[in-house]
Amino acid sequence: MSGVATAVVFDLGGVITESPMPAFAAYEAEAGLPEGLIRRLNSTDPDTNAWARYERNELDAAGFVDTFEAEALAAGHRLDARRVLAALAGEVRPAVVAAVRRLRSAGLPLALLSNNVAPMERTGQLGELLELFDAVVESSLEGVRKPEPEIYRRTLARLSEAAGRPVEAAECAYLDDLGVNLKPARAMGMQTIKVADPSAALAELSALVGIDLLAAAP
Repeated sequence: MSGVATAVVFDLGGVITESPMPAFAAYEAEAGLPEGLIRRLNSTDPDTNAWARYERNELDAAGFVDTFEAEALAAGHRLDARRVLAALAGEVRPAVVAAVRRLRSAGLPLALLSNNVAPMERTGQLGELLELFDAVVESSLEGVRKPEPEIYRRTLARLSEAAGRPVEAAECAYLDDLGVNLKPARAMGMQTIKVADPSAALAELSALVGIDLLAAAP
């Protein structure tokens, strides 16, 4: 094996699982809301809005629903925030999971770094997926979220602890579907991959780690 990345950090939604964006768009169309409204609300006051506070566990589900609906109303629209939350459950991408398994079998330290609204279940299919990672870092447990630099520092610390050696930012490849989350990782020295097309992202990662991850795809 030869490559310039010797550890890998994965986002969950939009990378290992399908992005919620198509489900958001479907709800907007069904409810007669402007296209892209949910994304715009999530991007407005991104460090202090309902979404950010929910991902840091500063709001519970009921608090998020009330606050997010109030934000939508302030923007001139009524929506059902419970429908927005329901859109977060994306299907697993088998090709990406196969790549994670290939990386694990090759002995690379692996981390999962996720902005989420509640701790992930350690049972069933998700539990099996989480067991593939040496470190799982969740915003709802950490009280910080991407793109706050602290959560990336914590991820490196957890990887280092699991690997029994210092894992430096420069040796990490990091995959995320949102550019705003890639920017601080890149500033720390990580090698970043923006995931739009999963196959293209796996090809990029293959080049970085020196392993053909596309060959592992089902």
